[in-house]
Amino acid sequence: MQKHFCPLHFTMNLIGTKWKPLLLFHLLEGPLRSGILQKTVPEISNKMFTQTVRELEKDGLISREVFAVVPPRVDYQLTEKGKSLAPILRSLDAWGREMSSE
Repeated sequence: MQKHFCPLHFTMNLIGTKWKPLLLFHLLEGPLRSGILQKTVPEISNKMFTQTVRELEKDGLISREVFAVVPPRVDYQLTEKGKSLAPILRSLDAWGREMSSE
Protein backbone atom coordinates (compact mmCIF):
# COMPACT_ATOMS: atom_id res chain seq x y z
CA MET A 1 0.00 0.00 0.00
CA GLN A 2 1.26 3.46 -0.90
CA LYS A 3 2.03 5.76 2.01
CA HIS A 4 1.57 8.88 -0.10
CA PHE A 5 -0.31 9.11 -3.38
CA CYS A 6 0.61 12.01 -5.67
CA PRO A 7 -1.83 12.51 -8.57
CA LEU A 8 0.75 14.46 -10.59
CA HIS A 9 3.26 11.63 -10.20
CA PHE A 10 0.61 9.19 -11.46
CA THR A 11 -0.13 11.43 -14.48
CA MET A 12 3.53 11.95 -15.32
CA ASN A 13 4.13 8.19 -15.21
CA LEU A 14 1.43 7.81 -17.87
CA ILE A 15 2.29 10.69 -20.21
CA GLY A 16 5.58 12.14 -18.99
CA THR A 17 7.98 10.95 -21.67
CA LYS A 18 9.31 12.99 -24.55
CA TRP A 19 7.03 11.40 -27.15
CA LYS A 20 3.76 10.39 -25.47
CA PRO A 21 2.17 13.86 -25.22
CA LEU A 22 3.05 14.57 -28.86
CA LEU A 23 1.48 11.37 -30.18
CA LEU A 24 -1.58 11.81 -27.97
CA PHE A 25 -1.97 15.42 -29.13
CA HIS A 26 -1.95 14.41 -32.79
CA LEU A 27 -4.66 11.83 -32.12
CA LEU A 28 -7.03 14.45 -30.67
CA GLU A 29 -8.52 15.10 -34.10
CA GLY A 30 -9.30 11.43 -34.70
CA PRO A 31 -7.78 8.08 -35.71
CA LEU A 32 -4.57 8.04 -37.72
CA ARG A 33 -2.77 5.34 -39.62
CA SER A 34 0.45 4.22 -38.01
CA GLY A 35 2.71 5.73 -40.67
CA ILE A 36 0.89 9.05 -40.66
CA LEU A 37 0.98 9.25 -36.87
CA GLN A 38 4.70 8.54 -36.87
CA LYS A 39 5.30 11.29 -39.46
CA THR A 40 3.62 13.85 -37.18
CA VAL A 41 6.75 13.55 -35.01
CA PRO A 42 9.60 13.35 -37.54
CA GLU A 43 12.30 13.12 -34.86
CA ILE A 44 10.99 9.83 -33.39
CA SER A 45 12.78 6.64 -34.40
CA ASN A 46 10.87 3.53 -35.47
CA LYS A 47 11.94 1.77 -32.28
CA MET A 48 10.78 4.61 -30.02
CA PHE A 49 7.52 4.99 -31.93
CA THR A 50 6.73 1.30 -31.51
CA GLN A 51 7.70 1.32 -27.83
CA THR A 52 5.67 4.47 -27.14
CA VAL A 53 2.45 3.35 -28.83
CA ARG A 54 2.70 -0.02 -27.08
CA GLU A 55 2.99 1.72 -23.70
CA LEU A 56 0.10 4.06 -24.50
CA GLU A 57 -2.01 1.08 -25.52
CA LYS A 58 -1.03 -0.89 -22.40
CA ASP A 59 -2.01 2.09 -20.23
CA GLY A 60 -5.40 2.31 -21.95
CA LEU A 61 -4.84 5.74 -23.54
CA ILE A 62 -4.97 4.61 -27.17
CA SER A 63 -6.42 1.67 -29.04
CA ARG A 64 -4.95 -0.09 -32.04
CA GLU A 65 -6.93 -1.57 -34.91
CA VAL A 66 -5.28 -3.89 -37.42
CA PHE A 67 -6.81 -4.32 -40.87
CA ALA A 68 -6.17 -7.56 -42.77
CA VAL A 69 -5.06 -5.97 -46.03
CA VAL A 70 -1.86 -5.99 -48.04
CA PRO A 71 0.18 -4.10 -47.04
CA PRO A 72 -0.98 -4.34 -43.42
CA ARG A 73 -2.78 -1.28 -42.08
CA VAL A 74 -2.78 -0.26 -38.43
CA ASP A 75 -4.84 2.65 -37.09
CA TYR A 76 -4.48 4.27 -33.69
CA GLN A 77 -7.07 6.31 -31.85
CA LEU A 78 -7.62 7.73 -28.40
CA THR A 79 -9.71 5.77 -25.95
CA GLU A 80 -12.15 7.59 -23.67
CA LYS A 81 -9.39 7.69 -21.07
CA GLY A 82 -7.04 9.19 -23.66
CA LYS A 83 -9.65 11.73 -24.76
CA SER A 84 -9.91 12.93 -21.16
CA LEU A 85 -6.38 14.34 -21.61
CA ALA A 86 -7.57 16.77 -24.31
CA PRO A 87 -7.76 19.86 -22.06
CA ILE A 88 -4.27 19.21 -20.69
CA LEU A 89 -2.73 18.61 -24.12
CA ARG A 90 -4.44 21.65 -25.65
CA SER A 91 -3.30 23.81 -22.72
CA LEU A 92 0.29 22.65 -23.22
CA ASP A 93 0.01 23.44 -26.94
CA ALA A 94 -1.40 26.92 -26.24
CA TRP A 95 1.30 27.62 -23.66
CA GLY A 96 4.01 26.56 -26.10
CA ARG A 97 2.54 28.74 -28.84
CA GLU A 98 2.45 31.72 -26.46
CA MET A 99 5.98 31.19 -25.15
CA SER A 100 7.49 30.66 -28.61
CA SER A 101 6.09 33.98 -29.84
CA GLU A 102 7.77 36.05 -27.11
